[in-house]
Order: sequence, then C-alpha cells, then structure tokens
Amino acid sequence: MNLNQVTLPARDVGESVDFYRRLGFRQIVDSPHYARFECPEGDSTFSVHASEEGGDHSGVVVYFENDRLDELCANLRKNGVRFLQMPQDERWLWREARLVDPSGNTVCLYQAGGNRRHPPWRIDAD
Repeated sequence: MNLNQVTLPARDVGESVDFYRRLGFRQIVDSPHYARFECPEGDSTFSVHASEEGGDHSGVVVYFENDRLDELCANLRKNGVRFLQMPQDERWLWREARLVDPSGNTVCLYQAGGNRRHPPWRIDAD
C-alpha cells in the first residue's frame, strides 16, 4: 500500500488554504468545503475539509491507495478485519472502502488511478 494523503479538519477552509499555500504546498482542488494540495516533494497529497467544532470524531482520515482494492479488502475481511464500507465507486471517481482502527481513527483504502492527482475538476493555481 502507498500512503496518499491525510485529510485534516478545518474551522475555516479559506484560512487553511492561505496558510498551507504560504508554506509552499500547491493547491490542486478548490471547493467551499474542501481543498487539496500536492506536497512540495514526493508524490503525496493532503487535504483540508470543513469541520464543525465538537463531536466525538476529529474528522481526520488516513488514505492508503492499492491497485487491487477489491482483492485486498476481501482478504482483509477473511482475516477478521471489520469494514464500515466495503469497496464502492464514489462520485469523486475513486473506489473506496472504509474502516476504523482500534483508536477510532477512520482509514480509507482506495483505488483512484490518475484521478488521485488529476481529477477532471483539478485546478491549475500558481
């Protein structure tokens, strides 16, 4: 598996975008509630997502990409791993499965191919 991104909760997405762009990250997706960045080095990305304060969950999601997602999830399930969601196609053109680690952190196993860094709605910002 390949670590792709971590999604961080943000009280104010615009403020977070400004901060991370100042740190040198390149924004590649822009929406009112979500922004995604390429790291200055390597192939990893990370994102921020609007999150309200409070609640039991911080909103952090760790993503791991696998080119054989369905096979991986079937094998993990056979070995006793419990899933919140088995692989399914999502509207953002990724195929995703979701589970929770022992500490309650959400983990997304996914397959996105070229849509990971180059979705049809990708923006070309400076």
